[in-house]
Amino acid sequence: MLTTLRRAEYAELIALFFLHAAAMSMWFVPLSSVLAAHGLAHIQPYAFATSGVAAFVSPLLFGAMADRHASPVVVLRWLAFATALTMAAACAAIQTGAGAWTVLALIQIYAFCASPTWSIGSTIVFARLSDAKKEFGPIRSMATLGWSAGCLLVSVLGADQSTLAGYGAAGMWLAVWGLTFWLPALATPKAAEGLTWAQRFGLDALALLKNRDHRMVFLTPALFTIPIAGFYPYTPPHLRELGFVHTSAWMSLGQITEIAAMIALGAMIARWRLKWIVAAGLAIGAIRFALCATGTKWGLLAGIILHGGSFTLVYITAQIYLDQRIDHAWRARAQALMTLMNSGFGNLAGYLGTGAWFAVCAQRGESRWPLFWIGLSLASLAVLALFLTAYRGRGVPPTASARLPST
Repeated sequence: MLTTLRRAEYAELIALFFLHAAAMSMWFVPLSSVLAAHGLAHIQPYAFATSGVAAFVSPLLFGAMADRHASPVVVLRWLAFATALTMAAACAAIQTGAGAWTVLALIQIYAFCASPTWSIGSTIVFARLSDAKKEFGPIRSMATLGWSAGCLLVSVLGADQSTLAGYGAAGMWLAVWGLTFWLPALATPKAAEGLTWAQRFGLDALALLKNRDHRMVFLTPALFTIPIAGFYPYTPPHLRELGFVHTSAWMSLGQITEIAAMIALGAMIARWRLKWIVAAGLAIGAIRFALCATGTKWGLLAGIILHGGSFTLVYITAQIYLDQRIDHAWRARAQALMTLMNSGFGNLAGYLGTGAWFAVCAQRGESRWPLFWIGLSLASLAVLALFLTAYRGRGVPPTASARLPST
């Protein structure tokens, strides 16, 4: 399945995804528990929403830089270094009892640095693959293993409610920074002259939304991100209420189906229309939340396990679509726009919206989990209905004329 590069080159890409995902999970998964343990539970929705705020600015800005001014490897190198420093600073503020506004400000600065890294890392990997449809899934599955490893490491260290998780993540970001010195630099784009401010900030990527199918591939994952945003901050406390202790480790169960789906994705794309792959992911997402709504241990664990398959079939398929259907001169900006839509619009609306929905479901001091999860399941079904209605895609070849001219 992995045939177009030397083994050493695959090892570089695998290591990049593994370390990158481990760094993200060691901070993201235990964040709600860490904040609660330090008396900052009230800022939890806003702390998660910082990634949404950052995604409205950083990905397109740095994506345009990677397309037009500097090698994506160099851009990722310095973003990873800045992310490590700002994460350590945020953890120090939490640990020393700094005010809530100080902690939020530092988390927001961290988010500005971290937000573009995933789209740029994906751009680096796509640029080195000759057959992304077959090869990206297995390589991307190494990120899933990295995510699981980060979660398990947090629980092994007993850091599910400790800032040690964040310091460990900062160390992982430094490992990503170091790895970039081993990666061969992609060709540095020729310096562009006479650019407008909109082009310098990557806003010209919004032109990709003019094509109906492109627009739906950007919009569907973004809308699906809204209910999914309730999964990350609220599953750990539900696990604790049901008697589970090492919540970060239990959350990593979702990576089981994620890895299986990524390994199978190449074969699925060869046999199925993209429409039905994405639709299957959306349907699994709705079923996952319905299982969580049963309020039982096994129902919640089953919902966690299904999360990975749902994520892969929607988000990774969308990334592969962009690599195949968008002109490669727009590669970094297309992936950055996907990040803006998902992590920006989707996450911001999702973390604030699901936070408000949870407040409605938790009136009188009682968490009405079935009502909360059923609401997210219905939202997922609404996204599925929109996608099935609006996406066409039939008969559109990978080199569609809808591609934009190189700039």
